[in-house]
Amino acid sequence: MAGHSQFKNIMHKKGKQDAVRSKLFSKLAREITVAAKLGLPDPAMNARLRSAVIAARQENMPKDNIDRAIKKASGADSENYDEVRYEGYAPGGVAVIIEALTDNRNRTAGEVRSYFTKSGGALAESGAVAFMFDRVGRIEYGRDAGSEDAVMEAAIEAGADDVVTGEESYEVLTSLEALRDVEKALEAKLGAPRRSALVWRPQNSIAVDDEAGEKILKLVGALEDNDDVQNVYANFEVSDALVAKMNA
Repeated sequence: MAGHSQFKNIMHKKGKQDAVRSKLFSKLAREITVAAKLGLPDPAMNARLRSAVIAARQENMPKDNIDRAIKKASGADSENYDEVRYEGYAPGGVAVIIEALTDNRNRTAGEVRSYFTKSGGALAESGAVAFMFDRVGRIEYGRDAGSEDAVMEAAIEAGADDVVTGEESYEVLTSLEALRDVEKALEAKLGAPRRSALVWRPQNSIAVDDEAGEKILKLVGALEDNDDVQNVYANFEVSDALVAKMNA
């Protein structure tokens, strides 16, 4: 499993805590507000907003919270957030991409840099590691969406590039440009997806030992815990034993 999805599985097990859920709702609301502000406040007419709403619903965010976040975009007191991407190297030469929404670039950059320094890694210049990733659309369905053959057939007919089958989900991959069209075609056959978004997908993964893996997971954890950070992507693999240890 890729490092990012492994980490998400670890966080999911810990994510029942109220404090964690509150922080998650805050991040989801921020993305919804920014998406609504950049386009129309209608998910049917705004692909980014639709993706944000789907993600919020998947995390059981109350409808009132979602509606408030959309309405906030048109309010006079709406905060202005900058979209910022950071790139860096974690221990073991692992490449990391961070997407953030911030109202204070200096604060966020300083915090992100400190996380890398404490982990033994280093923040790099923009473009330093992005070439090791592909920018793609990813549409996620649960295994209850259908058999692997059925999902694969639907994805091919919809114009998707690939389907990755996991233990608990299917990930349908598309080009950046085709994401919305493929999502609409899949929804007609398989129903609404769990998630749909543009992501950074590593071209190759680096297998790291448990010592480096633990440092990397702690780094990603610190980044994910930051209020301004929306997404973290990394190109590493860790052992099942370390995953079990971090889940304990």
